[in-house]
Amino acid sequence: MVIELFNIVGIIAFAASGAITALDEDYDILGFYVLGFITSFGGGTIRNLLIGTPIQLIWSQNAHFIAAFITITLVFFIPKQWINRWDRGAVFFDAIGLAVFAIQGAFAALNAGIPLAGIIVAATLTGSGGGVIRDILARKEPMILHSDIYALWAALGGLIIGLEWINSLAQAGILFAAIVFLRLISAHYNWRLPRRRR
Repeated sequence: MVIELFNIVGIIAFAASGAITALDEDYDILGFYVLGFITSFGGGTIRNLLIGTPIQLIWSQNAHFIAAFITITLVFFIPKQWINRWDRGAVFFDAIGLAVFAIQGAFAALNAGIPLAGIIVAATLTGSGGGVIRDILARKEPMILHSDIYALWAALGGLIIGLEWINSLAQAGILFAAIVFLRLISAHYNWRLPRRRR
């Protein structure tokens, strides 16, 4: 029950993130739904393909699709100036989605018997894959490809889970909070990964 609640929170967060991106790009309502659904389900779809989980399981998540649909619709009808007053809104929702789905992806790979490196990849792709597709569709540079610290926090969560240091729901909750905090603090202070000097 708690796991399912976390999943829905992640879906809502990524749906809002995708919809806010569509809002920023001044897309029509179809663009809102495309970016919202892609952000919510893109990472999990990529993960399922990589670890051999039947892809059709995505389509059985009726409650998740309804939650995403309602969230996207609400963002579409909320006055743009309300969201613009909170210019960190997309980052906040993206951080929540990143944390939820990085943890979900890592546990899915762990339960499938995938080795440590694969667990880290699964966490990274599940947490950031939908956002990458969203940014490409919106003609933006994906955060995972430049120096903004984004996917690193998902990979770190995958490493911790892959080492089997998380053995209870409370510990998973602490890891979730840590990933959200690290993502928000790195965005706020503009932390960067090293870049090659030209």
